Amino acid sequence: MSNASDLYLEFVCNRRSLRERNLLPPLDPLEERLLEIIAGTTESEIRLSVTDLISNSDLGSPTTLHNRLTSLRNKGWVELAYAGDARRRHVQLSTAGLRYLDTLAKYIINSVA
Repeated sequence: MSNASDLYLEFVCNRRSLRERNLLPPLDPLEERLLEIIAGTTESEIRLSVTDLISNSDLGSPTTLHNRLTSLRNKGWVELAYAGDARRRHVQLSTAGLRYLDTLAKYIINSVA
């Protein structure tokens, strides 16, 4: 195997072990994709509203996306925040969700170091 393949496989193994011992419940593939989108907007400091997220037809129907967003909230990965207008809620990573992504980042850094 190539060095890049070895590094990737090491990261995958580390991620799997993190998920096995993580205090947060596991995610299905759509929940993982939503978490990635939410994490991306958190990093760029863009406020992602619930409406913006569930109107993304590339990921699924609004009902499916709303159900998955509710699931992410119930599992502790994300939280909703109000920004001025109480009718418009923004989705953001929870503290536990941020910690999980920080740990993944450390695994990536350690894999290439």
